Amino acid sequence: MRGHMLLLCHHLILDPWHVYNLHQKNGFTCMLLGEVFELVQLLFVVGFTVFLANCVDYDILFANKFVNHTDSSKVTLPDAFLPVDVCSASIRDNVTVMFVLMISGVFWLHRLIKFIYNVCCYWEIRSFYTNALKMSMAELPYFTWQEVQARIVEIQKEHQICIHKKELTELDIYHRILRFKNYMVAMVNKSLLPVRFRPPLLGESVFYTRGLKYNFELILFWGPGSLFESEWSLKPQYKRGGNRLELADKLASRILWIGIANLVLCPVVLVWQILYAFFSYTEVIKREPGSLGARCWSLYGRCYLRHFNELDHELMSRLSKGYKIFFTSVRVPPPGNVAFFAGSLLAVLIALTIYDEDVLAVEHVLSSITLLGVCITVCRSFIPDKHLVYCPEQLLRVVLAHIHYMPDHWQGNAHRYETRDQFSQLFQYKAVFILEELISPLVTPFVLIFSLRRKSLEIIDFFRNFTVEVVGVGDTCSFAQMDIRQHGHPAWMSEGKTEASIYQQAEDGKTELSLMHFAITNPQWQPPTETTHFISQLKERVQREATGDRHRHTLTSLSESEVGRQTDMPIHTLTLQF
Repeated sequence: MRGHMLLLCHHLILDPWHVYNLHQKNGFTCMLLGEVFELVQLLFVVGFTVFLANCVDYDILFANKFVNHTDSSKVTLPDAFLPVDVCSASIRDNVTVMFVLMISGVFWLHRLIKFIYNVCCYWEIRSFYTNALKMSMAELPYFTWQEVQARIVEIQKEHQICIHKKELTELDIYHRILRFKNYMVAMVNKSLLPVRFRPPLLGESVFYTRGLKYNFELILFWGPGSLFESEWSLKPQYKRGGNRLELADKLASRILWIGIANLVLCPVVLVWQILYAFFSYTEVIKREPGSLGARCWSLYGRCYLRHFNELDHELMSRLSKGYKIFFTSVRVPPPGNVAFFAGSLLAVLIALTIYDEDVLAVEHVLSSITLLGVCITVCRSFIPDKHLVYCPEQLLRVVLAHIHYMPDHWQGNAHRYETRDQFSQLFQYKAVFILEELISPLVTPFVLIFSLRRKSLEIIDFFRNFTVEVVGVGDTCSFAQMDIRQHGHPAWMSEGKTEASIYQQAEDGKTELSLMHFAITNPQWQPPTETTHFISQLKERVQREATGDRHRHTLTSLSESEVGRQTDMPIHTLTLQF
């Protein structure tokens, strides 16, 4: 039994992400079904698109061609399908289609190999849950991650199943799961990744998509020639400063080639993005056209607002609370005017169809009614509720209680357009999110070639200066250690306690806030002595401020009550409008 647990723990240390991911996906069976359906979905999108492009006679479908029936005068859907031999010949003779099928086949085989590897890993992790943690797959969804983590820590104390350390801490487990994500959070915090741009006429904008994120991780962490030689160890040459210029040139060359590869594959990836968006969002837009006017946390916002050592479910739980409070609306007239014009046209068409239903037989009338209805619904989603009271400063403070990060210049300026635009970079319209993902294949190659490549020396210095080796964990980002002395900021209660230079400081109080969040989330965690002293001082100060100025507290409570009374809803569900 001990030997079996040692083997299982070995896999845990190698890839604890699988342990966490299996828990989040509710067990082995749910994970397996999800992986299988992803493979089938890829085959469906490619196969169905090729079928629509090569195997359908659209002249018959659109009634531009007469079909001679012997038994019925009605045209059926199978009549528009081309014969199998004609369809096959059309696909074989189309060079573009064959190229797309070849690229798709290679990608699908890659996904299949990854699927088989994942299934093998997850099967071993399933055995770890069953044999070591005494949790069956049926019971797993009812356990929180903290309970799973507590059992892992206790097993280490009792059986010493992991030989690298005498004891495992909660922070060790978080480091293993979030090694690369902590690096990404630190690079965004230090403005190292090129995600901010100033295009003409648009001002400062943020462009950070899934495709760009994938390429960043491919270059830095796990792709061929990346900076890491394994999932837990940075290559030794990147830890030394003597050859930094040579390594920077090597990294710049690699970024250039990956950028060129993105440029060559751009047409294929662009077609895939369009098809995926079409199949994913068409039904949603038809059912809820106003969803395009809704907002969601941007990919950049999730990275900017993320604490060091914050798991995915913890981040989404925190941001979802802020989302319920902050549901913005555009306080400008164009959406209302467009809805008026579209509504006028729709009213006339509806009146004509009521007068004579034959109007529906006129070409494009039914399509016009549908499109006008969608246009009206989308425009109305951008129009603010006239019953809502505009209290941006008060509500921004409530949102800040959940998102935790806000530039200093936002305070007192919540009513300004500049603040609204900057907040929109974190909390963007769903329509903007979809548009950015669609144009990502066109923009990503140029970001890599012209922006990221110029930062190659800074990236090399960053990984050398901010990588530390932790026994039993491997190489981790030093910011993720949440050490106030090394990375604290004097403006965030670290004055006199931190020795960090401006280069070493985490911006926006990321170190201090991450430390407090981790300590609250993991109350059993025993931090180092200096860290414990800082947490105790911070708690004392919070308690003192909460009870020391009763008059100000009373005024704040009255203010919040007044806002809640005016909007006829509790303060924690208010709408913040910009």
